[in-house]
Amino acid sequence: MKPGLSLRVSQHLSLTPQLQQSIQLLQLSTLELAQEVEQMLVDNPFLELDGDEPGATADATETIAAGARESSVSDDYASEKEAEKAQAASESIAEPSTSETPDSLNWEADGLDGQDGEWGGEASSEWDASSSGAGSSTRSRDGDDEADAIDLAREHESLTDFLHRQALSLHLGAEDMAALRFLIESLSDDGYLEESLQELAQSLAGDDLEEREELEQRFAIALKLLQSLEPVGVGARDLAECLQLQLRDLIHTAEDEGTTEARMNQLLLARSICAQPMDLLARRDLRKLASLCGAREEQLREAMALIARLEPRPGRRFVDLERHIVVPDVIVRPVRSSLGRVDFAVQLNPDVMPKLRVHDVYANVLRRHKSSEGHAALQQRLQEARWFIKNIQQRFDTIQRVSEAIVERQKNFFVHGELAMRPLVLRDIADALGLHESTISRVTTAKYMATPQGTFELKYFFGSGLGTETGGSASSTAVRALIKQFVDAEDAKKPLSDAKLADMLKEQGIECARRTVAKYREQLKIPTTTLRKAL
Repeated sequence: MKPGLSLRVSQHLSLTPQLQQSIQLLQLSTLELAQEVEQMLVDNPFLELDGDEPGATADATETIAAGARESSVSDDYASEKEAEKAQAASESIAEPSTSETPDSLNWEADGLDGQDGEWGGEASSEWDASSSGAGSSTRSRDGDDEADAIDLAREHESLTDFLHRQALSLHLGAEDMAALRFLIESLSDDGYLEESLQELAQSLAGDDLEEREELEQRFAIALKLLQSLEPVGVGARDLAECLQLQLRDLIHTAEDEGTTEARMNQLLLARSICAQPMDLLARRDLRKLASLCGAREEQLREAMALIARLEPRPGRRFVDLERHIVVPDVIVRPVRSSLGRVDFAVQLNPDVMPKLRVHDVYANVLRRHKSSEGHAALQQRLQEARWFIKNIQQRFDTIQRVSEAIVERQKNFFVHGELAMRPLVLRDIADALGLHESTISRVTTAKYMATPQGTFELKYFFGSGLGTETGGSASSTAVRALIKQFVDAEDAKKPLSDAKLADMLKEQGIECARRTVAKYREQLKIPTTTLRKAL
């Protein structure tokens, strides 16, 4: 080949550093943003939290955590009430009642603007969060007894702490106590010992066979002690053992306190059922169970109703509540307009918005020493701080714009609930705001909105549409809510099949195939008709 020269014209898109950072910040969740702000405060000396003394730095994560404790959402949308309901529900099943017969064996008790220029462009060096329409926190302070959900979670005793406290009352030797404590620390959040004793012993003894056997013997003794502690059923290796431990406790209590022969026979039959393969109980195979247990079907129904009132997850009420607390990015409140209509005001949650500014002292020193060595590098860091502040501001501005557009289109949802949800796709919001669909996707991921109906991820308000007889469309969210309403009102002895649900939806003017109904039912975690049928 001969060397030669050629001219080629091409186009390519390159993202400037500030645009890359803007995209990155836009897709971060509240917690991830707090970590990013904290890291930037550490790395860039020209950046500080507004309100700090000159030269001081603060922990952005603690700022957001403190904001969550003071958030108005904790009072308006009663996060603490949900925690109390979860606690009350767990306590209510700790002592089974023989007077109640559940309808089913349901153990799942548990809904970008572009930027131009490089870093050297001009940007505001200070941003007050109040300028973005965030408003002030309106947390109710009517009484000092108001406890928010995060405080409740921190005061909530964990399962391991509860078991360790009980273990202190046992007079054990040092080695037996160590074995018991090791098993307690090996429990899952639900209170199960998921690893076998052999695996636990091998993890400590390695290839030493003699030491491994000794550890297995000590763990076997410690396991019996663990299973004697509260809550009943803790330390079980599987569901069958968990249920049998609870039934054994009920039998011992009945023997001590005295009970009727019928009640004792019911408890013994329930224990016999739990000794059989669990799939028979899940399928409610009465004929097979009757032959294995030697009981009549009527007796089996009563015993299975008793089993349904047991706790399949002993550690449920000790779950760390703080992990399930969601701090909303946006707050929606009803307001009455001048015409008497109910409108909804959208505001950013001020307690998750870091208030940043450029460090004035360092910036002034840099301005007075323009000829000093390293001035260019420091000037670059100063501009990075300014762009970071601008990108943070733009992130929250975009979230607010998208939230306002969602509220405008789903206004009926905030008044009437899920049944009034309208079909909405990302393109609808993107076209209305002049943004790209990918930008809307980033904004609605891991961002939450607190509303009068509850707290939801922004993605929750988007859903496909199903055709109706009138030529319109119904939101898939509304259809799921309608299916749930039908199932809640059904006759427990004659549950509705998927085909029947599809017919009922058709009567409402919604064209929905049986397979689509089955998919929505599974998404709602509604069992099949066989499992919903009353015993």
